Amino acid sequence: MAKFVPDVKTQRWIIISPVRTSRPDEHKEETKPKVCPFCFGNEKETPPEIMRLGDGEKDTPGWRVRVVPNKFPISDIHEVIIHSPDHGKSIDEFTLSQVADILTVYRNRFQTHQEDGHVMIFSNFGEHAGASLKHPHSQVVVIPRQINLDALIREPVNNVIEDNNYFVTYCPDFSQWPYEVWIAPKNAGGDYSDISDDEIKDLSVILQKTIKRLRIKYDMPSSKNIHPFAPFAYNLYIHHEKNWFIRIIPRLIHRAGFELGTGLNVNIVDPTEAAKELKEIKV
Repeated sequence: MAKFVPDVKTQRWIIISPVRTSRPDEHKEETKPKVCPFCFGNEKETPPEIMRLGDGEKDTPGWRVRVVPNKFPISDIHEVIIHSPDHGKSIDEFTLSQVADILTVYRNRFQTHQEDGHVMIFSNFGEHAGASLKHPHSQVVVIPRQINLDALIREPVNNVIEDNNYFVTYCPDFSQWPYEVWIAPKNAGGDYSDISDDEIKDLSVILQKTIKRLRIKYDMPSSKNIHPFAPFAYNLYIHHEKNWFIRIIPRLIHRAGFELGTGLNVNIVDPTEAAKELKEIKV
């Protein structure tokens, strides 16, 4: 079971969860799993299924999106959302209906757990973003309400990249990372549980286009001087409270001593320029 430890002065918390050290890691030979537990036909390799979209019986093939408990939880409620049976495809490569399925499952898990605490839905894609398994997936972690989360709130909409009926993508002036992108609903105020089916369709389009743009930008020769020669990676999360947004952080750089010692972040790309460059990328 995880322990929550507060810092008396700053009111920040840390979570102590030693079980996390036992996670398998496909990037390390000594802990690499024999088979991918998230792949089609390996359903018995995960804990018993919580929900699915698609056909078939529980813990059998036939699913499109699958939710299972995390075997190495951060908190008492920690789930894994397996994006698809395909080991190699990610959000920017799926059909739009598959992206919509994932966002629909996000809504279901948010609605299921919003009375249990703060619902954090996030995805780590790629080794440099902290993903221990390559098969694309997201996670749901529920944190007790008494824990005050040191999280950003929605930033004003500046440096717009694109918008559609319900959403806008932009690089906030407060961007902490190079080419950081936020996706925010035009109708502010609600939390993610309020999203409608029509909004999910629009969000599917704009989310996929955003990640495509970021991947293209990552692979451009002009980007090679600010990131290591490593596969594309990013972190994505949904703000857990009212006035929600999606924050996407491409992992072009690592944080170092200055940032860790001061709590200040150094962004080496002006958000205005980042938005301009991303807007010019056609997808």
